[in-house]
Amino acid sequence: MDDNNWPESGDFVVCTVKNVTDFGAYTTLEEFGGKEGFIHISEIKAGWVKYVRDHVREGQKVVCKVLNVDSSRRHIDLSLKDVNEHQKRAKIQDWKNEQKAFKWLQFVSEETGTGKEEMDKIKPNLLESFGSLYSAFEEAAISGEDAFNDVKMKKKIVTSIVKVAQSNIKLPFVDIAGYIDLNCYMPDGIEIIKMALEAGNEIEEEGVKIDISYTGAPRYRIKVIAPDYKKAESVLKKSANAAIATIEKLGGKGEFHRHNDTVKV
Repeated sequence: MDDNNWPESGDFVVCTVKNVTDFGAYTTLEEFGGKEGFIHISEIKAGWVKYVRDHVREGQKVVCKVLNVDSSRRHIDLSLKDVNEHQKRAKIQDWKNEQKAFKWLQFVSEETGTGKEEMDKIKPNLLESFGSLYSAFEEAAISGEDAFNDVKMKKKIVTSIVKVAQSNIKLPFVDIAGYIDLNCYMPDGIEIIKMALEAGNEIEEEGVKIDISYTGAPRYRIKVIAPDYKKAESVLKKSANAAIATIEKLGGKGEFHRHNDTVKV
C-alpha cells in the first residue's frame, strides 16, 4: 500500500463495499491501494434511508464522491448520493481503461525485459506527462514514438509501448476531402504549382494526415484524416489556404471547393 497516495476531496473513486452496517457502509478504494472509506447512511441516497442493505451489498462495486480525507486518521468520508449516472459511467470506464493500461504496461515489461523496480519509476513519469496510463497508450496509438519526445524513457520501452498501443486501441477517425483549382500561366507555371502543393502538404497537426492528389487539370484533391471532424476541417482549410496563398504570391490563381465529404468512424 502506498501511504502517500490519497484521493482529494471532490474526486470520484471506484470502491468495493466491504461491510454494511445499520449506519453506513465501509468500502475499499480500488485505485488507492485498498484504503478504507466510509459512506454514512445520510450519504447513501437522497431522502430517508431505513435499511442500508436495500441500497448496497457486500462485494458490490460503487462509484463514490470523496467528501473529506484525513490521512492522519486514515479516514475517508464518501458519498454515494452525490454521483449521478453519467459521472458513474464515465468513472467506471476510466477505471476499466486504467486496468487495461496497467496490463499493457506489464506486457511492455515482459517484452523488453524491464524489471519491476524500473517499471515502477516509469509509471509516475507517464502519469505526470499524460494524466493517466491509458492516455499515454492512447497518445502512442495516435502519434507513435513522437508522443514521448518529452518523456525520459529508453527507446526500447517507447517502441514497445507504441506497438502494444497500436495493437490494442482502435481510435475513431474522420476522413474528409476538399478540392483546389490551381492555375499558373507563367513560363515556370508547373514548378509554381508544385511549390503550392508542397505548401499545402506542409501543414502539421498532431494525429492528422494530409494527402494531396491530382484529379484532372486544374483540380487537386486534399484528403485529411484526423481524430475528429473539427480538427479535420481546420487542417483542410489551412492546407488549401497555404496552397492558394503560395500560388497567388507567385503570379497564379487558386480556388477552394468544399464538397463530397466522407466521414468514417
